[in-house]
Amino acid sequence: MAGRPWRLSARLLIACSALTMVGFSAICGNVMLDMRRGDVALARQSLDNLASGIDADIGRNIELYDNSLRAVASSMVLPEIKDVSRPIRHLILFGHAATARYFGAIQVFDRNGQLTNDASTLDPAPESRVDEEYFAAHRDRSDTGLFISRPMLHRGAYAIVLSRRITGADGSFLGVVAGSIRFSYFHDLFGRLNVGSDDMISVLRRDGTIIMRTPFDLDVIGKNLGQVPAVVHALSEANGSYSGPGEFDSVPRLLVWRDSLQPLVVLVGKPWDRILSVWRGEAIRIGAIIAALVAFALAATLVLAREIRRRGEAEDKLEELATTDALTGLRNRRKFDAAIDGEWRRAARHRTPVSLLMIDADHFKAYNDTFGHQAGDQVLVGIAICISDSILRAGDCAARYGGEEFAVLLPGLSATEALAVAETIRRKVEGWSDDATLSTVSIGIASTIPAAGLDWPQFVHAADRALYAAKAAGRNRCVLAAMPALALAA
Repeated sequence: MAGRPWRLSARLLIACSALTMVGFSAICGNVMLDMRRGDVALARQSLDNLASGIDADIGRNIELYDNSLRAVASSMVLPEIKDVSRPIRHLILFGHAATARYFGAIQVFDRNGQLTNDASTLDPAPESRVDEEYFAAHRDRSDTGLFISRPMLHRGAYAIVLSRRITGADGSFLGVVAGSIRFSYFHDLFGRLNVGSDDMISVLRRDGTIIMRTPFDLDVIGKNLGQVPAVVHALSEANGSYSGPGEFDSVPRLLVWRDSLQPLVVLVGKPWDRILSVWRGEAIRIGAIIAALVAFALAATLVLAREIRRRGEAEDKLEELATTDALTGLRNRRKFDAAIDGEWRRAARHRTPVSLLMIDADHFKAYNDTFGHQAGDQVLVGIAICISDSILRAGDCAARYGGEEFAVLLPGLSATEALAVAETIRRKVEGWSDDATLSTVSIGIASTIPAAGLDWPQFVHAADRALYAAKAAGRNRCVLAAMPALALAA
C-alpha cells in the first residue's frame, strides 16, 4: 500500500511553537538572571572595596593613636619619670604622641581616677574619671588592652575615648592613659566618599554599639545593635555579606563588612532598589520585547494552525471523494486495492488469516435494461446498505468493485467466519425486496493465510472464481473457494 504523504498537524505546530517559545523565554530568563547576578556581584565588590577602604583608614588612625597611648603607658612606669622636672616629664610622655586636628589631647589618670598629666598643658586642672566606663574596665580587668568607649561628649566635643591600662611591674593597677578621636574625623572621612543618600555606613564597637553612622542621626549614635541579625553575622564572621531590612528605616539592603576582627567594625550597605535599578529597567524592556514576540508567535501559530486544520479537512474530504464510490458510499476500486495490499502484507508478517467476499447482483443487466438505470442504481444502493449493515469491525473494507460487483475484505476472519458474514449479507439482500428475483446476490468466498508464492491478485481471482461458481449453481448462494488449489465447495 502506498504510504500516505506526511502532513503537519495543527497540534504538532502548536506544540512545537509552544516548546520553541518556552525554550526562548527560558534562555532569555537565564540571561536576565545572569545579568542580575552580575549586578549583585558588582555591587558586592564595590561595597567590599568601600568597606575595606574605610576600615583601613580607621584602623590606621586607631593604630597610630594606640601607639601613642602605649608609649605613654610604658613611660609612666619608668622609675626615672618621677625624678625629672614637669616640663621634661611632659616632653618624655607626649613628645612623640600622634597629633591631628581630630585627635584629642592624651591624658593620664592615676589609680584613683585623678588627672595627673595632660598633653595639652603643663598645669592641668583637677579632673576625675573614676566613674567613666573605660576607667572601670581597666581597673577591674588587667587584660582589657585597648578600650574604645561609647560615643560621648568629651571635653566639649562628641568623641570616642581610646584608653589603655597603666600596669606596674608587679601587675598592679597604676592608672589609665586616655585620648579621644572626635566625630569630626568620621564626618570628614564619610564626606570624602561618593555614596548615595540612602546608602548606609555604620562603624560599630565589638559589642555592637554604634560609634558613627551615615546618614547621620544623633539619636541612633550609641545604641547597641548586638542582637540585630546583620550585626550578629558581622561580629561572628571576619568577612561577609548579609541581606535584610535596615534596623531604623526598614529599607532592604545588601550589607558587607571586612576584617571584623579590628576594634571597630565597618558595615556598609546599599539598598536593593538601587543595586537592581538598572537591571530592573533592562529586565522590563527585554521582558516586554519577549512578551511581544511571544504574542506575535502565538498569533501566527494559531493562524497557521487554523489554516493547516482547514487544509487537512479539505485534503481529507478530497481523499474521501477520491476513494469513495459516489453512488453507494462504499470504498471504490482504488481504495480497495490499497487496502487489500496492506492487509495481505500484514497477514503474511503475522501469519493470520484473511478472507474476501466477491458479491454480484443477480440478473442486474436484464433488470437495468428493463427498468432503466435509475432503478438499477436503487438496487445497487440497497445492496450497499445491506453490506454496510453486515460488517461491523473497523478493519473491514467494503467496496464497489465495478458495475454491479462488490468486494468485502475481512482481515483476521477464518473461512467459516467469512462464510457466516456472507450468508448474513445474502439473507439481508434477499429480504430487502418482496420480489426476490430482483434483489438477490451471489457471493464467492476466499480465505487463506498468505504464504510464499501466493499473492493477493491470485487471492482475488480465487474469490472471483467462487463467485462464478455460485452463479453457475443457480445464483442467490454463497460458494467457498478452497485455497490455494482453487477447488470449489458449495
